[in-house]
Amino acid sequence: IHLIYFVHVVIMDTESWKFLRSVCILSFLLGSCFVYQSLRVVVAQDEGTEPAVTLQVNASDGAGRLIPETLFGIFFEEINHAGAGGLWAELNTPSNIWPWSIVGDQSSVYVATDRSSCFERNKIALRMDVLCDSKGCPSGGVGVYNPGYWGMNIEEGKKYKVALYVRSTGDIDLSVSLTSSNGSLTLASEKIIASASDVSNWTKKEVVLEAKGTDHGARLQLTTTKKGSIWIDQVSAMPVDTYKGHGFRNDLYQMMSDIKPRFIRFPGGCFVEGEWLSNAFRWKETVGPWEERPGHFGDVWKYWTDDGLGHFEFFQLAEDIGAAPIWVFNNGISHNDEVETATIMPFVQEALDGIEFARGDANSTWGSIRAAMGRKEPFELKYVAIGNEDCGKTYYRGNYIVFYDAIKKAYPDIKIISNCDGSSRPLDHPADYYDFHAFVSEYAVTGKDAGKGSLLAALAEAAFLIGLEKNSDIVEMASYAPLFVNTNDRRWNPDAIVFNSSHLYGTPSYWVQRFFAESSGSTLLTSTLKGNSSSLVASAISYQSNDQDYISIKAVNFGATSVNMKVLVTGLDPNVMKVSGSKKTVLTSTNVMDENSFTQPEKVAPHESLLEMAEEDLTVILPPHSFSSFDLLKESAKMIRMPVSDSSSTL
Repeated sequence: IHLIYFVHVVIMDTESWKFLRSVCILSFLLGSCFVYQSLRVVVAQDEGTEPAVTLQVNASDGAGRLIPETLFGIFFEEINHAGAGGLWAELNTPSNIWPWSIVGDQSSVYVATDRSSCFERNKIALRMDVLCDSKGCPSGGVGVYNPGYWGMNIEEGKKYKVALYVRSTGDIDLSVSLTSSNGSLTLASEKIIASASDVSNWTKKEVVLEAKGTDHGARLQLTTTKKGSIWIDQVSAMPVDTYKGHGFRNDLYQMMSDIKPRFIRFPGGCFVEGEWLSNAFRWKETVGPWEERPGHFGDVWKYWTDDGLGHFEFFQLAEDIGAAPIWVFNNGISHNDEVETATIMPFVQEALDGIEFARGDANSTWGSIRAAMGRKEPFELKYVAIGNEDCGKTYYRGNYIVFYDAIKKAYPDIKIISNCDGSSRPLDHPADYYDFHAFVSEYAVTGKDAGKGSLLAALAEAAFLIGLEKNSDIVEMASYAPLFVNTNDRRWNPDAIVFNSSHLYGTPSYWVQRFFAESSGSTLLTSTLKGNSSSLVASAISYQSNDQDYISIKAVNFGATSVNMKVLVTGLDPNVMKVSGSKKTVLTSTNVMDENSFTQPEKVAPHESLLEMAEEDLTVILPPHSFSSFDLLKESAKMIRMPVSDSSSTL
C-alpha cells in the first residue's frame, strides 16, 4: 500500500525551496509514505498581484468519507525527562546518593549509603551520622538536601506532600523544609519528632508543607540538631495539586489534553528496548506502591527513573485524557542483545500478564494487583505493539509470531501492531496494523531547517498531516515525536512541548497538531483546488462540536506571497448556513525560521478571529508562509444558491 500525495511548489525564494525540502525529508526519514514530487517552477508573482484560486468542496450527503476515530493521537516516550522531572509531578530526584548533598560540613555530619533498606527491590538507604548537637550544630541544623530536577517549583500558598521512611537508634527531631536554591530562605517547614522506640524499625512519615513564598529553583532539606545516626529511604515530594490527584503536572497535562488525542502510545520508543535488555522498561517493576518500585536506569537516554510513572499510571493517563491506550512492550530485543525465539516464552508471558493487569477481573492474578492499587474496574486496552522499530533484528519475526499467536488466543479482540513496513510488499506475518504506514507513530521534521522547532518545520508537518487526512482510508493512526522536552536535558530536537520546572510553551509543531483536534472521527469532504494553486495544500472536513455542525477548511500557503482563495461549497441547502459565528485561525510569523522560547512563548502561535467576508461569497486571504483554518458554522451560516444545474451553492 502506498500513501501518495503531491507537493506543488512555486519557486519564489529560498524559503519556498526549504519548505519543499522539509516535506521531502520528513517523508523520507519516516518511511511513512511514498511521495511523488510534482515540482512546477513558475515565475514569482509581481508585487501587488494576487493569484485567483478556488477551493471546490462537495458537501453533499453521502459524498464524504469518514475519517478513523483514531487518526490523530500522541506518543509519550520517557525521553528528555518527559516523565521523570516533567509530566510526573514528583519533585525529588531519585537516586542512591547523587544528587543528595550535605548541609553543614564534614566536622558536623557524615553521609554514606548502606544496604539496610526494608525494600527488597531497592536495598540502598542513606545513613546520616550527626556529629554535633544543639550546642555545636549551626542554628539551622545539619543534614542533606535534594535540588530536584534543576530546581523545584515551589509557589506561595500551595501545598506539598513529603513522604519518607526513617529509622534511628535514638530519638529524632528532623526538620523537613522547602528552601531557596542556596538554602538561605525557608519557604515551608515542618518537624518530624519521634522517640527511639517509634523509629527503631523503618517507619513511614508524612508531612504537608504550605509554601510561604515562591522559588522556581527551590530544594528539599532534611536537617537536625540532634546528635546520632538516622537512616532515610524512599523520599518523595509531590505537589498536593496534581491533575485529579493522579500525579500529573497540571500545566503539562493541559497542554497535552488540548491536542484532543484519540490515542496515546506509551512508554516508548527506545525506552522500551534499552541499549541492553537489563535496562529495558519492564512493566512488572513499575506497579504496586511507589516505594516498592526499584526504578531503573534508562541507558538509551542516560538517566534514572523511579518509575513512579509506571504501567498503572500510563493507563490512568490514557483514561484521563480520553485516549485509547497503545501499549508498546519489549519483545526480547534491545539495541544490542536479543532473546532467541526458542527461549522467548518468559517475555510472552510478561506481555500476557501486562494485558491481564489492565483488562483482567479484579480477582485475577494481575488484575488483583491493579485492584489493590485502587482500581477494581478494568482499563480499556484494544491495541498493543510488539516491540519498537525492531523489524530488522535477527529474531524479531520469529519472536513476533509467538507473541501474536499467544495474544490472539487469549485476547482475540486486541489489535496487534507490527514493527515491519507492509507498504512496499505484503507482510510475511499477520498483523492488524503495521508501523509506519497504517500507523505513522513518530513523524516530525528534523534537521537544520527544523532548529528547536521552527515555523518552517511546522508548515511542512501541516502539509504532511493534510496528506494523511486525505489518505485516512489507508493511514489510521499518526502521532508526533517527541512530545515533551525538559529544556535542561534536550536529547532530541525538535519537540512539541518545551518546559522547565515552572514554565512551558508549545513549539509551532505543537500548534499545528491543535489544528487537527477535530479531524479524527469527522467526515472528509471531497475538495479540489482550481487556478494557480501551486503553493497551496488544502482539505475540507465536516464535524460536530458542542451540538453544532461545522465545515472546516484547512490550507497551507508555503509561498512568499498572499493568496486569495475563494471557497465554493456544493451540495448544501442554501438556507442552512450563514456567515456569522464562523471563525478563522492563522499560524504564521515574519520569518519561517522563527521559533518560540520562554521569553517569547507565543512568537509563533495561532491567532483566532471572527471570519469576515462579503455575503455573496467566501474569499479568504492566506498569508505567506502560513497555515490557516476556517471553521464555518452550519447553523448560523448563509448559503447563496448559484445558478447552476446541479443546485450547487457557494460560500
